[in-house]
Amino acid sequence: MSVERNLIISVLKLTQNGSVSYELIKKDANIPSVVYQKLLGKMQNDGLVYLRNAFVETDDLQRLRLAIIAVQLGSDPELVSSFLRWNEFEDIVAVALVQNGYCVKKNLRFKHAGHRWEIDVIGCKKPIVVCVDCKRWRHGLTPSALRKVVAEQVERTKALVESLPNPVVKIEFATWQTATFVPAVLSLRESRLKFYEDVPIIPVMQFQDFINQLPAYMTEIKHFKKSLTNQLDNF
Repeated sequence: MSVERNLIISVLKLTQNGSVSYELIKKDANIPSVVYQKLLGKMQNDGLVYLRNAFVETDDLQRLRLAIIAVQLGSDPELVSSFLRWNEFEDIVAVALVQNGYCVKKNLRFKHAGHRWEIDVIGCKKPIVVCVDCKRWRHGLTPSALRKVVAEQVERTKALVESLPNPVVKIEFATWQTATFVPAVLSLRESRLKFYEDVPIIPVMQFQDFINQLPAYMTEIKHFKKSLTNQLDNF
């Protein structure tokens, strides 16, 4: 298991900027040639890598899957996340939202109450607006760390709602009569907590399922409703 984990870590580390040769990965992983070839072939059969002309290639989805497997095999999440590009979490969220009929805005920046705010990904599908924090996790999800992350995302979402109408926020929901804003947090690995203070904590590979089921669970999760009267209702 440690051999497979080492190979995955090497693939993640060395393919951050594109394809890399078999030899460089083999040298970095420091595993025997026979074992290396067998594991790399298995990874290709599982759809985790592309093997072309003695080079290994990965796309964003494959890299996320590899990262999750590495954590499941016992790798330090902080180490794994350090090999992921900042936009990889955001890209997989954006794709899932678009596939479910949402309009998407990434890295929305706005001002409110004397502060600058930024939300990683916003998905809009009338009347729902999902505000997702895609920050890479560091260390374990201790109760105090989780509390801080969730509180910050709730604060960002509430600031966005309170700032409306806002000429800077040129997103589809700006033209709606009412909208329901949902703060959510994306994680690399599955947490023992699915929700914290009614805010969903979503493993990245389960985000598609979350979006599919979201309309049915709106009343059970944290959300903010905004109407044209500019009154904030907190549920």
